[in-house]
Formats: sequence, C-alpha cells, structure tokens
Amino acid sequence: MELLICVVNDEDKLDRVLAGFAALGVAGATIIDSQGMASHLPEDAPVLAGLKDLMSRSRPENKTILSVIESEQTMEAALKVIDEVLGTMDSAGSGVVFTVPVTRAVGLQSRADAEPKRNDGG
Repeated sequence: MELLICVVNDEDKLDRVLAGFAALGVAGATIIDSQGMASHLPEDAPVLAGLKDLMSRSRPENKTILSVIESEQTMEAALKVIDEVLGTMDSAGSGVVFTVPVTRAVGLQSRADAEPKRNDGG
C-alpha cells in the first residue's frame, strides 16, 4: 500500500487525471488547493533571487492529489495515467509525482466494502 502524491500545475487537466483514476477503480482521492514556493519568496531577498527566477516558471496555484492505493499494479496504472495526461515531469514547473509507503491506514474502504452491510445476519 502506498500514498500517491501528485501536484498538478495545470488545473485544466485535473478532471482527466481523476477520470483515469476512477476508470482504474481507485476508490478515492483527496484534492488540496496548493501553491508553489515561488509565490511566497520575498521580492527583496538577493540570496533567493536565483531560486525565485527558476521557480517562476511554475504556476503559483495548483492542485495536489493524495490517494492511498493498495495494489502495485493499480499504482503503476495510475502513474501511467498521470504521465499520459500531464506529460513528462522532467521540466521545471510541470508538476511532481511521488509515492510514500503506507504501513497503516484507518478509515479507508475498498469499493467492495463501500456498500452498506446489513446487520441482520443476511
């Protein structure tokens, strides 16, 4: 089980990424409004000027997708969806994708578990 984190710099492509996830059976994701660091760097800090110039190519506002994905096969397919929709992440300002191992998750339900269970033994 892994947590997929994807920063989408082109908000117009978010719906296509999420539709691709849904087609794979990814049961849920959280989308957070986020901002790039460059929009918060002080204008008058000469030490950070080079960093600000480098980061100015990215959009100041973006969306961050968080999704816990249980199977490695689904994770690989989700990464492929991201690559197909967003393109390469090799250039500055295009976004970022990474995964983090999850050793415990509480409150997650798979699609099979999402249906209400009857408590009458049947």
